[in-house]
Order: sequence, then structure tokens, then C-alpha cells
Amino acid sequence: MAKNNSSSVQPILRFDNLTLGYNRHPAVHHLHGEIAAGSLLAIVGPNGAGKSTLLKGITGELRPLQGRVEVHGVQRQQIAYLTQLTTLDSSFPMVVHDFVAMGLWREIGAFGGVDRARHRRIAAAIDLVGLNGLESRPIGALSGGQLQRAHFARVLLQDAPLVLLDEPYGAIDAASVRDLAALVRHWHGEGRTVIAVLHDLDHVRREYPETLLLAREIVARGDTATVLSEANLLRARKLAEGRGGDAHAPVCHADEGAQ
Repeated sequence: MAKNNSSSVQPILRFDNLTLGYNRHPAVHHLHGEIAAGSLLAIVGPNGAGKSTLLKGITGELRPLQGRVEVHGVQRQQIAYLTQLTTLDSSFPMVVHDFVAMGLWREIGAFGGVDRARHRRIAAAIDLVGLNGLESRPIGALSGGQLQRAHFARVLLQDAPLVLLDEPYGAIDAASVRDLAALVRHWHGEGRTVIAVLHDLDHVRREYPETLLLAREIVARGDTATVLSEANLLRARKLAEGRGGDAHAPVCHADEGAQ
């Protein structure tokens, strides 16, 4: 698992024989390791590898079948979790301003008011993601890229130390990908921990220094260039297809001490 070599950096997440699944059928199993606070980590792997399942386990949405996931220095309600766009009912009657304002939910609760200062924060978040002038537009009238920008604005308002992104760039335009990737770099520069499930390996190589390659189990983790070797990617595909790969083949780990 991704791990910062500096002993002064504490882990924000630790996996102890973690197994997650549905109806007692494991989707990912026997995960060990930790993720350092302040990491910028990509999770990649074939379809059905358990990537989204792992994020649900981190948030507590999915309880472990075995083992545990420990969150250090952060309450679970402080985690910002951006799910895939397909999970949103865009026909819900809500305008961009109100949708973004939901990022203040944990701060103000169900009945708290949005005062002038909070309105300014909402406006600033909308402007930062490039949606200025669209505050009154229904979310159902947004393009895929605009809707994802609204999601990112809502995450901005959460001001979370740990940000989880599940396929944040699926089916959106290149300009939105570029702008939102810059925002992810900004979050990382502020010292936040960002973990993103991604499928575009070229994007991962450009933007993410650390990668976890998952195929229901850990195939490799650590430095992105090392993890995304042809040998590791081939082994991940074989595991996902149920062929198990070559049990005697070498697996390239960038940080052997992490597991």
C-alpha cells in the first residue's frame, strides 16, 4: 500500500486484513498496509476489481466482512466522498447554488441558516470551478462536465482533510478534466489526502505520484511508474479474469515495507 517513507508522517488510513463484499461474497480481500496523511494516491485496476468497494469501506458505508480499516486523525463525517455521476438523479428539482450549498450540510445541519458569509463561500466555490453565472440553472440542465464541476464545488465547501473521488472524470469534456485535475493538485498542495479511483492510466502517470493496483487483492502499490509496469497490469488482468496469473511471477512493488 502507498506509504510515505518519512517516519514523521503519520498514516491517515490503515488496513488490517481488510475484506469487503456484498451478501458475504468478498469483492476485495485480505488488504494490509497504510496510506500516509497528505498522499495523492490513484486506485486503478480492471472492471470488477473492487475499487469503488474499497472507497465505500473507507467511508464506513460498507462494513468489513473480515478485518478492519482504521481512520486516524479524521472523523468519518469529515471525509468528502464524491461518488460516480451515475449515482445522481439529475431530474431532482434543484439549482446549482442549492446543490453546491449542500457541501455545508455537516457544518450547519438540516435547519441551520446560510448567512452572508456562507453565501460568499458558496459563490466563491462556484466561481472557482468555472460555473459563475449558472447559479440558478437546474442541475438537470447541466452538461456532464458542468455537473461534475458542481460536485467539485460542493466538495470544496466541505473543506475535508480526506477526499475520496470515484471515477471523477468519467464521460466529461477534456477542458473539465484539465480544470478539475488542477483543483485536485491544489488540494494536495494544501496538505489534504486525496484518493481517486481512475481508469485513464496516462492521466494517472501524469498526475499521481502513488498508485495502488487492485484486482480484488493488492497487485502492487507505491511509485506510479513502477506499479504500472506491463507485468503488473498483465497479472491484474489475469486475476480479474479468474486465471490467477503466474503464482511464481515477480510482482513489482515500489515500497516493500508498506504491506
